[in-house]
Amino acid sequence: MISRIDGKLFADMVVQGAQNLSNNAEIVNSLNVYPVPDGDTGTNMNLTMTSGREEVEQNASKHIGALGKTFSKGLLMGARGNSGVILSQIFRGFCKNIEDAETIDAKTFAESFEAGVDTAYKAVMKPVEGTILTVARESAVAGIESAKNTEDCLEVLSAIIEKGEIALENTPNQLPVLKEVGVVDSGGKGLLCVYEGFLKAMKGEKVETTVPKLDTESFVNDDHDFHGVINTEDIVYGYCTEMMVRFGKDKKPFDEKEFREDMAQFGDSLLVINDDEIVKVHVHSEHPGDVFNYGQQYGELIKLKVENMREQHRNVVNKEKANEGKSEPVETAIIAISMGDGISEIFKSMGATSIINGGQTMNPSTNDIVKAIEESGAKKAIILPNNKNIQMASDQAAKIADAETVVIPTKWIPQGIAALFQYLPDASLEDNKNTMTEAIEDVQSGAITNAVRNTTIDGIDIKEGEFMGLKEGKIVVSNPTQLEASKVLLSKMIQDDSEIVTILTGEDAESETTEALTEWLEAEYPDVEIDDQVGSQPIYPYLFSVE
Repeated sequence: MISRIDGKLFADMVVQGAQNLSNNAEIVNSLNVYPVPDGDTGTNMNLTMTSGREEVEQNASKHIGALGKTFSKGLLMGARGNSGVILSQIFRGFCKNIEDAETIDAKTFAESFEAGVDTAYKAVMKPVEGTILTVARESAVAGIESAKNTEDCLEVLSAIIEKGEIALENTPNQLPVLKEVGVVDSGGKGLLCVYEGFLKAMKGEKVETTVPKLDTESFVNDDHDFHGVINTEDIVYGYCTEMMVRFGKDKKPFDEKEFREDMAQFGDSLLVINDDEIVKVHVHSEHPGDVFNYGQQYGELIKLKVENMREQHRNVVNKEKANEGKSEPVETAIIAISMGDGISEIFKSMGATSIINGGQTMNPSTNDIVKAIEESGAKKAIILPNNKNIQMASDQAAKIADAETVVIPTKWIPQGIAALFQYLPDASLEDNKNTMTEAIEDVQSGAITNAVRNTTIDGIDIKEGEFMGLKEGKIVVSNPTQLEASKVLLSKMIQDDSEIVTILTGEDAESETTEALTEWLEAEYPDVEIDDQVGSQPIYPYLFSVE
């Protein structure tokens, strides 16, 4: 029996909860509803929880309230993706409820889960049932009921998990798309993984480490010395590309020699580190997408990073020039989340002052966004998330940042471009927010990407490897070829009053397809202007906007 929980036990609960989530991150990722190559719920929750765990391990305290503040801070700053942000909010409320306590009893323990649910629901603008929120709420109710009849924290948490499992199994009955695809909610599954790790810690057990603890630092701050490079054009392989691959049972068997030889074809500065379960790769490549696609043959991609070294070199040159006659900080910083060198250049040419590389599979953390605002030195800031899964992290960053900050709810890159086009330097922050938000309504966004598994969604049969067309994030077509998928998608996007179609070509776009698609558009829609831009984005061969 455990009648009270102190900081020491709670720290162990955090560590074991984080490890259990890490062990099951691939399973959580696999529950992604859409068969697109961005099933990153498990990855985002894992990175978020890992950030909280690291703060706890570095700032141990027997006072559970003090330790809770540390844990909450780590989660908040490391939160990635909507699932990670919601997880951070659940424990923000939990830890707020215990902040003055040295130890807590079963009643306070149960009430803290309930407080976490309240905080999380308030953080989500339009809560949806059949998600992590439902699992958190129903399990917390069970904890409150249990605490009425016992003083044992173990019994309370067991009741929470038992009810949570029932709630998770019921999520397909609450969210039709889950039932159609045949999965339970991925975020709810991730949350229960954390709770199950908590329970093992309380029983004095240790979660077996089946995957290496995520190294969140070694793939960050990989600064390159460009002082010996004369011109940006001299950089042959422009992208510092890194990934971690967790080997899969049904995937290609890993042979280190073969892997190294194959990887060497993608570029230079190759570094490969592996054990029996994971391989970590660093390579300078001109086509990061090819590196990631190759890695997927062996298993699940659990961590990715791409840095544009040409852009880094430009920044070094620009900083050196700026130091000769340093200018004053901008009044309003415009932070744009971007994916692809070409898209980044578009945002910069339109006035974005800071670019954060991110998007699908590469969701920046709350801390990444706050840091960009702080480094700008601006008193005001505008954030363009350009991805629905970065919205909540952006909202958190806006609350934390010292600068007065607003978030424009851009879910796709084309929306971000349309919004930034309406920015007026002399207008107030609120006026710009209103004008830029209104601009989003005038643009339709579309994308082409690959299906990563067979499934059926909204009556559309999808086969692995086919090209899917997404209109505003909803799959509307699946076809074996890029061209046909693009034609069907655009025909559903273009209306009688449409004036401009913008094509952003990605890393995997086929030049013949782009030419054929342009010819088709000119023939089918002669009154529509076509704007073809090089986006160089990964994952999506084509991004479209129709205005």
